[in-house]
Order: sequence, then C-alpha cells, then structure tokens
Amino acid sequence: MGNRGMEDLIPLINKLQDAFSCIGQSCNLDLPQIAVVGGQSAGKSSVLENFVGRDFLPRGSGIVTRRPLVLQLVNNQAEYAEFLHCKGRKFVDFDEVRLEIEAETDRITGSNKGISAVPINLRVYSPNVLNLTLIDLPGMTKVAVGDQPVDIEHQIRDMLMQFITKESCLILAVTPANQDLANSDALKISKEVDPQGLRTIGVITKLDLMDEGTDARDILENKLLPLRRGYIGVVNRSQKDIDGRKDIKAALGAERKFFLSHPGYRHIADRMGTPHLQKTLNQQLTNHIRDTLPGLRSKLQSQLLSLEKEVEEYKNYKPDDPTRKTKALLQMVQQFGVDFEKRIEGSGDQVDTAELSGGARINRIFHERFPFELVKMEFDEKELRREISYAIKNIHGVRTGLFTPDLAFEAIVKKQIIKLKEPCLKCMDLVIQELINTVRQCTNKLGSYPKLREETERIVTTYVRERDIKTKDQVLLLIDIELSYINTNHEDFIGFANAQQRTTAINNKKRVIRRGWLTINISIMKGGSKDYWFVLTAESLSWYKDEEEKEKKYMLPLDNLKLRDVEKGFMSTKHTFAIFNTESRNVYKDLRQIELACDTQEDVDSWKASFLRAGVYPEKDQVDSEVDSEDTGPAESFSMDPQLERQVETIRNLVDSYIGIVNKSIRDLMPKTIMHLMINSAKDFIHSELLAYLYSCGDQGSLMEESTDQAQRRDEMLRMYHALKEALLIIGDISTTTVSAPVPPPVDDTWRTKEPR
Repeated sequence: MGNRGMEDLIPLINKLQDAFSCIGQSCNLDLPQIAVVGGQSAGKSSVLENFVGRDFLPRGSGIVTRRPLVLQLVNNQAEYAEFLHCKGRKFVDFDEVRLEIEAETDRITGSNKGISAVPINLRVYSPNVLNLTLIDLPGMTKVAVGDQPVDIEHQIRDMLMQFITKESCLILAVTPANQDLANSDALKISKEVDPQGLRTIGVITKLDLMDEGTDARDILENKLLPLRRGYIGVVNRSQKDIDGRKDIKAALGAERKFFLSHPGYRHIADRMGTPHLQKTLNQQLTNHIRDTLPGLRSKLQSQLLSLEKEVEEYKNYKPDDPTRKTKALLQMVQQFGVDFEKRIEGSGDQVDTAELSGGARINRIFHERFPFELVKMEFDEKELRREISYAIKNIHGVRTGLFTPDLAFEAIVKKQIIKLKEPCLKCMDLVIQELINTVRQCTNKLGSYPKLREETERIVTTYVRERDIKTKDQVLLLIDIELSYINTNHEDFIGFANAQQRTTAINNKKRVIRRGWLTINISIMKGGSKDYWFVLTAESLSWYKDEEEKEKKYMLPLDNLKLRDVEKGFMSTKHTFAIFNTESRNVYKDLRQIELACDTQEDVDSWKASFLRAGVYPEKDQVDSEVDSEDTGPAESFSMDPQLERQVETIRNLVDSYIGIVNKSIRDLMPKTIMHLMINSAKDFIHSELLAYLYSCGDQGSLMEESTDQAQRRDEMLRMYHALKEALLIIGDISTTTVSAPVPPPVDDTWRTKEPR
C-alpha cells in the first residue's frame, strides 16, 4: 500500500468503531466504513461468508438480519471470532458465532421479527481475509410477513439511511443478476444519497441463475447501467449447497471455474469473483479512509473541545473517596451563594440575554412599578376636592370660616399617607416573589442532588418569608412615622403663602423623557394599525416615520391628557393602553382616544411610568364617585361659594406639595429598607448560616445522594470524553502521507431517469 501506516488504516477504524460502540455512539460519528445494502435474498450474507470462508450468519426465510452487523475482518495467522459485547471470549466454532448473533439480536429486538439500529460488533481473525470492515444491514422489503410490523419497509429504510447518508460511508449495492437492474432497490436507494456515484460500488450476485442464453456481460463491463466505481460479479453457493454444508473453499473454486469457463465472462474473469471483490474493497476502503481522516480528526477535536467544559467538574470524580460528599456539599453551597449574589447584584460573566434576571427585575419593581403604584393613589381629583370641601366645612361647623384651616390640611394629608400602605405592601410581595424565583433558579444547578436541592430551597425560602414579615413591619413603621408628625417646615414644602398663587415652574420642558417604537391601533377601514417612532417630552408626544426623526407625523400636547387600560383584542397578541383628553375632545384626527400597543405587558408598564414622569396620569375608575354623586346629588358638588372654592384650591396645592415630599421619601426609603432587611440579609444567611442548617437536617449521606440521571449523565460524559481522547491518540499514531487513487470519472447514468419496463 506504500507504507505501513496506510496498511494500518482499516484496523485503526476498527479500533475507533470499538471505542465508540462501547458507549453507544458508533452511529453518531461518521467513521469511514462500507455499508452493504440490497433486497432480501439478494445474497448479501453469502458474499460476507465467502469473504470469511466460514458459515457464521443466521439463515432462514423472511427478514433474518434484524440489527446492523459491523463485521471487522482482520488478517491473522490464527482463526477465531470475537464479539464486542462479550469481549475476551474467543469463538473458534463458527456455528456458535451464528447462535450468538441470533441471541444478541433477540436480546434487543425480541423474537417477533422486529428490527433495531443498535449494531452488533463482530471481529473475525483469519489468514484467509484481508483487512476490511463492512456493515451488514437488513434487506429491503416491500410487504410485512407474519408478525412483522406493518411499517417494516419504512423502518428498514430509515435504518439504512442512518448509515448511507453519511459522506464517510461507502455503499456496497448488492443486486441479483436474475432481477432487472433498473428495478434494483440497492441502486435506487444509493442513487438517492449518492447521486454522483462517488461512494457506490456495484455487486452482481446469482450470475449462475440467469436464464440460459442470457448473461450480464454489458452490466459487468459497466456499459448498460454504468457506475463510477463499476461492478464486480460473484457466484455464491445455492441454498442446496448451504443446506448440504458445501465447503466455502470449494465454492470459491467453483466460482473461479465458472468465470473462466463462461464465454461471456472469461475475458474479465480476473476482475470477477469474491477474492477480487475483497481485494478491491480493501483498496477502496483504505483510500476512502485516507481521504476522510483529516475531516474525522477535525470533528473529533471539535467534539472534544465542546465536551471539555462539561466534563471539567467530573474529571476528578472519585466515587470511593470518603470525603467526596462533604467536598461536594461545600462546593454546591458555595456555588449556590455565588449564583444567588450574581443574579441579584449583576455580573459581567454569563449574562442572560433572553430575559431579565432577579436583580434587574427587582430594580424594575423599585424604580418603575413602585413609583407608578404610588402616583396612582392620588389621581381622583374630583374625589380629593370633595374630601377637602367636607373637611373644611366640618372644621368650621356652623361658623363661616374666613381663613383656611390647618386641621383640614392635616386630616387630608394623613388620609393620603395611609393610602400609601397598599402600594408599599404590594411592592414587598412582588420583591418576595422575585427573590423566591431567584432561589429556585439557583437551586436548579443542584439538580444532581435532589435531596440537597429540596432542602436548600426549603431553608432559604423559609428564611426569606420570615424576613418578609419583619420587613413589612418596618415598612409600615415608616408610614406610621410619616403620620406621627406633619413637617410643614420642610424645605421643599410650598407653605400657605405660596399655595394660593401657586404656579408650577416648568423646567426642562423640552427634555426628552423616552423614545421608542409603538403601534397605533386603527381600524382596517381607516388604514389599519401602523408602527411609529414615538418621542415623549415633558410637554408633548410626537411620532415619526422611523427613528431618524426626520418625517414627523404628528405632535400631541400633553395638556388634559390621561391614560386608561384597554383590553387586548381577540386576534391581537399585543398589549394595549390608550391616551384620551379629559375634556372629551378629539385627541388625533376624529379619534376620541389613541390606542397604543406594545409586545409585552412589561413594555406597557414601562411606557406608563414614562408618561407619569411627563405628568400624564392614569384615569381613576369613576364607579365609586358616581355612586357618591347619586347619594349627595349633583347640586352639592357645584354649590361651593367662591371663598370655599379658594380654600379648597389652597389645601389642594398644599396636599399636593406635601404628598410629593412624602412620596419622594418613601420612594427613596422603600428600596433601602427592602435591600437591608431582606435581600442583604438573605445573602448573609446563605453565606454564613445555610451550611449549618443543612448539617442539622440529618444524614449527609442521604442529603448528597446523587440522582440516577446525574450518575448516568456523568458516566456517559466521561466515557465519551475518554473515547474521543483515545480516538485522537489512535489517529495520531498513523502516517497518512501516501497518495490515494482518485475516484473514477463520472459515467453516463441517464438510464436511471428512464421508466422501468
């Protein structure tokens, strides 16, 4: 073959097949090999037995080969066989080999003629063989017989495709000569996966069974149905010869005599017969291995690299180490603490780009959701003015008050401050839920130890819920502290003098609060929904054709605008909110409100928070106020005298100023309180006390009991990793400097497109 390295190529592939078959991965790696395909009773098994010179394959009617048989032929002085599944046992009697194949087939497929893609690996050592590796596949069939599955044809076809679609697989297409080659199942399926014929080798069997006066000379000379690699004819033993246990050596002699004596074949006799087929396959497989070896090496290296990271934690695994479970417990708890802190505090490594993590979601609650809930508490202007009016009247009693009473201001402010408890507690509940979700996500990494995961989640979640109660008490205490003393000397409070002539200084009116895409929902009759680029400032909402902001479509002043929720449409996947004018004017063209749609509810909430900063507030449900108006009568709402109206306006401005101060304080203190009493406390607990709690749970042995799935995964990973390393070492030992023979040039195969007669 040119050098020793090239002669070792086929045994090398045998070693690789063994390495990967041991871990059930032989079909997933594209090893160079020859797959034998053909219809049932085409003579595939006889060809393989002729190679070996022994009867060793199961025989019978119907489907006999029900699992792929990886047959590795090794030239050797002694003659014996070995199976990979019972390594170390040498079979000298080849009748026992047949029985073992049948038993191993039944072990996987059962005895009901079912099939399986799990291969049987058989290695035959013999002085009569050349180094060669073939895969004997089940014969193609059309009709289910006996108790075969009704879809047996598709099952076999799918199995064949698993092997022959791989570019590294040569196809040995076996067709009997007493069948019309245009109808050959083997040639048809090989053409599907190898249209250029780069990998297909034709074998014609049963030449001795052709009708008298006919021969396959045109086929064997590659004239009738040409293939790039050509055809080789063989003559197998007849069924009578097999039943009579005719010696294979005698059969090979008879085959040689047949070709030399047949007038149609004697001129090509040196290119026919089983010995020539074996030699040709040996040469072609060796060349094929050499061509595919660089690609195989690259694939092995890339697979090894992809496994390196996953296997890292398993490399030093020692099941008999008495300290293993303790080490694993310490590592797991430490890793859990690190993961929890990273999810809360943020981290530059392993950033989740699919969704917000725990800390980011909590931040969003602190600075978007919570401020939004606070502002919503003070929006019902009509109700607030009515409460102020009643307070002033009740304080004056029967007297007519000339001055605006302080007590009315204090009563209204305290009532507004008490309302802050609800959004504060709601904020707490949202943060708690995010913390528990974060704990659950971090414990997913403890899945290798189900008991540890369960206990860790239980202990930390219990602690978080205990801190929740203490934190809520502290938050409510903050509200009570605000109620205990109304500080009208606060530097930001406008005071009585300014309240009566309050003018809101508009600073940075032109400042852009938010930019982004939104969909304007308009009925199909009016042009349908469209996406625009929106720009929100402190005084207007504008939208443009795109983000370049060159082509402005409209600018809407924010005066008298409010927000309201809109139910998601039946056919729509988007979430919607609306802008409307409180004075019942058209907002845009002839629309009383503009419906704006976002992809997610989170986007809607975020836009609402932006509108709050611009002074556009959500509407308050009017149902309660309507009920009140029915009780008090419409006249009472509008019967205020001018003096009372001025007093109401003064207190309204004072309340607005003071509640703004309280809101600012609460917005600042709430996140600090939650961080200190709950989140930081939980981090400290995980780092300093979790391990002690776990030790107090009981037996560490049961706590660190591995899940079956994890043990199996680790074993598979390690086996795969070591098999890949071994495979790269095997390939590294081989010299591949010999130049292989090129594939024969293309031939005319237009016959394949013609309809069979």
